[in-house]
Amino acid sequence: MRGMTNPDTPKDNSQENAVSLYGLVGGDEKLRELVDRFYDLMDLEPEFAALRAMHPPSLDVSRDKLYHFLSGWTGGPDLYTPRYGNAFLRARHLPFAIGTSARDQWLTCMVLAMQECEISEDKQDILLEAFFRTADWMRNKPDN
Repeated sequence: MRGMTNPDTPKDNSQENAVSLYGLVGGDEKLRELVDRFYDLMDLEPEFAALRAMHPPSLDVSRDKLYHFLSGWTGGPDLYTPRYGNAFLRARHLPFAIGTSARDQWLTCMVLAMQECEISEDKQDILLEAFFRTADWMRNKPDN
């Protein structure tokens, strides 16, 4: 999507894109479902073990933070900033070694969650493009 240059606030404000990512997801209820499914998969599937290990034992706070962040990030209500302040997304993730493998685990987990939440393939493609740019930007360690 054009116009998304800052991964902390990748909203496309062009007249050509009348539907926000929030709308593509399906709004608040569907966004919460997507985030919950994402964390369920991360917690249950062995292929996401390295990604899961970057999170605390309880995923409750992580679920809420991602849901709140994605609400505003996708063009919906800004739920994150009033609770936690500016996201400073990359800075908050610097303590974690995020390479290509972690990025790909995150994206794969999100794709599976979108599929299981029955988000249409054309909408998944648009969402995945935005998710990929941000996930790729979060990488902070070289791949060896």
